[in-house]
Amino acid sequence: MDAYLVVTIVSAYFLLLIFISILTSRKTDSKTFFTANRQSPWYLVAFGMIGASLSGVTFISVPGWVADTQFAYMQMVLGYLLGYLVIGTVLMPLYYRLNLISIYGYLEDRFGTWSYKIGAFYFLVSRVVGSSFRLFLVAGVLQLALFNEWGIPFSVTVLVTIALIWLYTFQGGIKTIVWTDTLQTLFMLLGVIAVIYLVGQDLDLDARGMIHVIKESEYSQIFFWDWKIDTNFYKQFFAGAFIAIVMTGLDQDMMQKNLTCKNIGEAQKNMFWFSIILVVVNLLFLSLGALLYIYAQRNGISLPERTDDLFPLLALEHFPLIAGVLFLLGITAAAYSSADSALTSLTTSFCIDFLNFLPEDTIAMRSKQKKIRLIVHLGFSLILFGVIMLFQLINNEAVISSVFKAAGYTYGPLLGLFAFGLFSNWKVRDPLVPIVCLVSPVASYALNHYSKDIFDGYEFGFEILIVNGFITFLGLLALIKKGRP
Repeated sequence: MDAYLVVTIVSAYFLLLIFISILTSRKTDSKTFFTANRQSPWYLVAFGMIGASLSGVTFISVPGWVADTQFAYMQMVLGYLLGYLVIGTVLMPLYYRLNLISIYGYLEDRFGTWSYKIGAFYFLVSRVVGSSFRLFLVAGVLQLALFNEWGIPFSVTVLVTIALIWLYTFQGGIKTIVWTDTLQTLFMLLGVIAVIYLVGQDLDLDARGMIHVIKESEYSQIFFWDWKIDTNFYKQFFAGAFIAIVMTGLDQDMMQKNLTCKNIGEAQKNMFWFSIILVVVNLLFLSLGALLYIYAQRNGISLPERTDDLFPLLALEHFPLIAGVLFLLGITAAAYSSADSALTSLTTSFCIDFLNFLPEDTIAMRSKQKKIRLIVHLGFSLILFGVIMLFQLINNEAVISSVFKAAGYTYGPLLGLFAFGLFSNWKVRDPLVPIVCLVSPVASYALNHYSKDIFDGYEFGFEILIVNGFITFLGLLALIKKGRP
């Protein structure tokens, strides 16, 4: 693809986002930045959350997974439905009843200040690492597709991409994000659907023919029942349910959008429709993956060593130009729809949870808050830049993957804290809670590392998250105050 065409596409895309930002950030204050004044239409939130829950990693990786795990990922996606049901019926009513801006305020109400701070801290660490990793991957694609040819350093590529995100989020915050995420989800889905259509045309297949070919291929198995493998149905299903609970229901980034709806009824409609759409979207990604492998085999195209490279390779080098354009738009939309909301939620959490911003402050105080908020927003932008550059310095795929997986362990303590708070009435010795929350991920990691030896060949998959939360729960039991709950 011509470099100038890439620049034109990306520039036009960000100009559109900035234009939306200008429209949505008029007469805004901290309340607008944090809650969008609780006026977001539920259907926009539901649609936009698709792009935010997926990412550039998903856009590239899920189609590639088909070669190794077939459609096993759908087992986890089905588990998501159970998780979203819990979020919509248990967590969201709680958040609305307490009128929370940061969801970790519940931990202070239930346990105390130390529990509240450690919960918010784990969110900040998780989001910084996860968002940096996603942006690192996308910046790498842009670097290879464009900036290497012009001799532009990787650091400049990263700085420009983060600066663009800051530019269209610093003023309107979550109100802007609700609208930009909707646009970015649209671009992402158009990219996937269009590429499926183009592959079908090349293979001389209509929609029914593509379904038949995928079903008869070696890639279409969904359910796996061997209890020892990490793609076992029960492992995947229940892991999916708990991943949805912690990475959506216990995550400020995802829940902040839900809390911008007018009331709990509209927020629940958003959650239930979002969960249904997400199942369909993930099935589209897996179907695309199967079609990409079938396409490569029939056209004698050598498969790349890394499955993550399959979709970019075919889209940019073998498909028609329009497919390459749509791929570029799709991956950009998928990456930035998760990164921009992450930057906004990081700013929100730090301002509310650590700087103690209050929505009822005076007008003079709000002016001061706005200045501080802008500094915090800029500060997290610089932190993301630093972490991305650290990933680039490490330049070791195995190490970076380990760092990214380690971020998943930080959700275990949140799961344990919220579960203990919701399903018991016990009070705990709050100052000791951070110790439990720091020990449980370490214990979970050790258990995961030696699981084959301890459990007769059993391998933990994503369900290690449940184990992590359970260890935290047990640790909190040990901290129960004596006497009646």
